[in-house]
Amino acid sequence: MKMTRLVVQLPKTLKAKLDAERKRGTTAAGLIRHLLEQHFKSQRGA
Repeated sequence: MKMTRLVVQLPKTLKAKLDAERKRGTTAAGLIRHLLEQHFKSQRGA
């Protein structure tokens, strides 16, 4: 799958939470992709 870039501005509080997840091994990009996939899958079923 060809990827494209997306630039998102976040409040510092959310960025800090993403940084904490990174320390546990989860990348911001991976987490955001996962959440978007979940969101769009749930919309199809609704």
